[in-house]
Amino acid sequence: MTAKVRLFVDHPLGAGQPVPLTREQAHYLFSVMRLGAGAEILLFNGQDGEWRAEISEAGKRGGEAVCAERTRAQEMPPDLWLLFAPIKKARTDFIVEKAVELGVRRIVPVQTRFTNSERIRQDRLQAHAVEAAEQCGACFVPEVTELARLDRLLDGWPAERALLFCDEAEAGSRSSALAGVLAPAAVLIGPEGGFSEPERARLGAMDQTRVIALGPRILRADTAAVAALTLWQATNGDWA
Repeated sequence: MTAKVRLFVDHPLGAGQPVPLTREQAHYLFSVMRLGAGAEILLFNGQDGEWRAEISEAGKRGGEAVCAERTRAQEMPPDLWLLFAPIKKARTDFIVEKAVELGVRRIVPVQTRFTNSERIRQDRLQAHAVEAAEQCGACFVPEVTELARLDRLLDGWPAERALLFCDEAEAGSRSSALAGVLAPAAVLIGPEGGFSEPERARLGAMDQTRVIALGPRILRADTAAVAALTLWQATNGDWA
C-alpha cells in the first residue's frame, strides 16, 4: 500500500533511523487517520529529503516510526521571500498556505502605515506552513518570521536581494521589471489601504527596488501575493 500521510518532523532522517512522534502527530495518525503499527507514512525534515517509514510504536501519547528508504532527494525552493502586510485571519492563512505551495524560502509579515492587523500569532502561522508543506508534497517548510516594521526591515535590507515592489498604483501599466530578476529576491505586497507616500518614497529610493505591475485591475492583497509569486516562478524561478 502506498503511503498517503506525510509528516514534517524535527529529527534526522536516514536508513534505519527511528523517529519519535509527538503527541499531536500520534493523535492525528492513530485517532484521526486510524493507522497503527506496521502502517507506512512519509517523513521529511527540510534537510534530508523525503523518507518512507514504518510505524513501529503506536500509543495515545506518542509513537515511533523507522525510516526504510528515501523516496525523494531534498528539494529547496528558490531563494525568494514573501513580504506581506497581514490582513484578516482567514486571508492571512491563505497567503501563508499559497506561499508554501508556490515555493518560497521565507515568509515575512510586515507592519506598514496602513496595515489593518497589528498582531499575528507567529507560532500558529508557522504551524499552518508546516501543514501546507505536508499536504502539497514540499520537502521544505519556509520560516514564518515575527511581524516586522517595514521601515526597520528596509534599514537592513541586503544589497544583493532584489525587492519586487507590487504597487497598486501601477494597475493598468503594461510595463514590468520582473523579467530577469533572479534570486535572491523578495516580493512585497502591501496592505488593503495601500502604501503611504513616505513608504513609496523610501522604496523608490532603494537601488534594490523593482516596481511591478500585476495587470489591469487592482487586486486584493491575497490575490496579489499569489499572482506575484506565480509570475516570478514562471519567469525566473523553478517553474521556468
